[in-house]
Amino acid sequence: MLRKTSILLMMLLMSALSSLAGSVRLYESPARGKRSIEVGDMFYIYVEVSDIDGRPEIPSNIGGAKVMYFDHTGQSSRMSNVNGHVTQSTSNTWTVTLRAQKEGTYSFGPITVGGVKSNQLRYTIGARGAGTNNPAGGKNPDNSASSGNTSDKPKFIGKGDGNLFMRASVSESNVYEQQALVYTVKLYTTYDAIKFIGATAAPKFDGFVVEESKAVSSSLDYETLDGKTYATAVIARYIIFPQMTGQLKVIGNTYTVSVDQREYYHDPFWGNMAVNSPLQLNVSPNDLTVNVKALPSPKPADFSGGVGKFTIASQLKSNNFKTNQAASIEYIVTGSGNLKYIQLPDLSTSFPPQLEVYTPKTDVKANVGSSNVSGSVSFDYSFMPLEEGDFKIPSVSLVYFNPETGKYETSTSKEYNIIVGKGKVSGKSQTNTRLKFDSGLQKVTFEKLSKDHSPDIYKFSYWLWYIIPFVSLIISVIAYRNYLKSHADMAAFNSRRANKLARRRLRKAAAAMKSDNSETFYDELLIALWGYLGDKLKMPTSELMRDNIKTVLETEGIPEDNISELLDILDRSEFAKYSPASGKAGMSELYDNAIEAINKLEKSFKAVK
Repeated sequence: MLRKTSILLMMLLMSALSSLAGSVRLYESPARGKRSIEVGDMFYIYVEVSDIDGRPEIPSNIGGAKVMYFDHTGQSSRMSNVNGHVTQSTSNTWTVTLRAQKEGTYSFGPITVGGVKSNQLRYTIGARGAGTNNPAGGKNPDNSASSGNTSDKPKFIGKGDGNLFMRASVSESNVYEQQALVYTVKLYTTYDAIKFIGATAAPKFDGFVVEESKAVSSSLDYETLDGKTYATAVIARYIIFPQMTGQLKVIGNTYTVSVDQREYYHDPFWGNMAVNSPLQLNVSPNDLTVNVKALPSPKPADFSGGVGKFTIASQLKSNNFKTNQAASIEYIVTGSGNLKYIQLPDLSTSFPPQLEVYTPKTDVKANVGSSNVSGSVSFDYSFMPLEEGDFKIPSVSLVYFNPETGKYETSTSKEYNIIVGKGKVSGKSQTNTRLKFDSGLQKVTFEKLSKDHSPDIYKFSYWLWYIIPFVSLIISVIAYRNYLKSHADMAAFNSRRANKLARRRLRKAAAAMKSDNSETFYDELLIALWGYLGDKLKMPTSELMRDNIKTVLETEGIPEDNISELLDILDRSEFAKYSPASGKAGMSELYDNAIEAINKLEKSFKAVK
């Protein structure tokens, strides 16, 4: 009897200990709607830990699969009362979310938690499309969703599907040549989260000039299309200008988009659950065709090439005009359209012949907006009065085509009346000289004749009269040929003498500085500097502009510091000429800087030869 009682107590004790012992269990599950695991599928390994404190550690490499997530996904408690003895059991579940990458049969585990070892799990990954993927009953809370995760590479969906697509549009499909159009690419999506990876290339705009706009969406909007609500965003916007007539095509490019797709799985404790998984898609917007019409004929003779809406204004930058002193006038065109292609008419044909007009300096300031390119373009003309008197600078007409009205329109600038005073004499004065003829007669005397006469041909002095002129002629021819050779290239001749001529002109500036004549000083200083550059660089006066000078000096290999210093002296001199007098100290500093800059340039030219 005692033996039976001991055995019964031992069995009850073992049962109690067994109920308190911890355990670690592994099991796996395919993705929702799947009965087997195939390459590219998501699947799950669950680690169930009961009555053990501790977090399981999983290996970094799992056979045939890539770890996507590992997190604590569930907790449960259970209480039991046996013959008045209450026990409590706690269970925690961790889920390993994986993506199958390679066919084969693999094992996972065992793993150890708190000294307790789990079972070993074996799973098989089949080839894509080889298994049976019929949905398991009652385990799919949303049959309309699709896993979509076929591989790690982006999935190409072409023009898109019901969950994500792009639409390209233009502001107008029938336009005139050179008329501004807005090309927009808009994204539509139903995914919860979206992130752009980037575009593979820009769209193909055959026959268009393109300006990219920064007016794109910084956040998502919402739009209802065909009864379905989409999150939308403008991801690209271009202002395009057709350059030819006919039907022109715009070919959409491909975008790689990363989205978060919701994946569903069944948890043994919590039931059907969902997790967001990344998905990459390649999608392209639709192609477009634009019908381009030619501008109406006949075009005005003075058509500027502008298509849009523009106005022109002018500004006379000088107010004191003298002969042989440069002045300038600026024409400013503002508006929206193809600003960069506007040209003004030839002013040399409309200005008085007494005003010599040079090639303008053009400056374009364009702003690419959401619907057009707007801004201004300035034309800065320099001109030189050649004679004294009263002259009229005529107005300039800007003829452009307005696509809104379908007509050519004209904007006109202001005209100016100027008075030109006497300035410096540019050429040498010539005087006519008269030849004086002495008509006085001299008395002719006859010496006594003699029969003893020797012919002069036998005298050496006779031959000298021929030899000396002949030798002189040869010397003169040689000297003249050398002169012609050295002066054949006047530009090269002046270039060699540029430094000497500049110093001669600077002496005049120094004399004006000593007499405190600032106006004459700055005139002579600028003449010396511009004359030196024109002679040294062999450039005609019409091409003497800062940009041209800088380009030629850089081509000659002159250091950037020397170029910047010389251009700075020119700017300061011109500024000082039209600003209030800076005093004798300012003139002296400019004079010294000019000499130093010319010396540096001379040394640089010698160094690069």
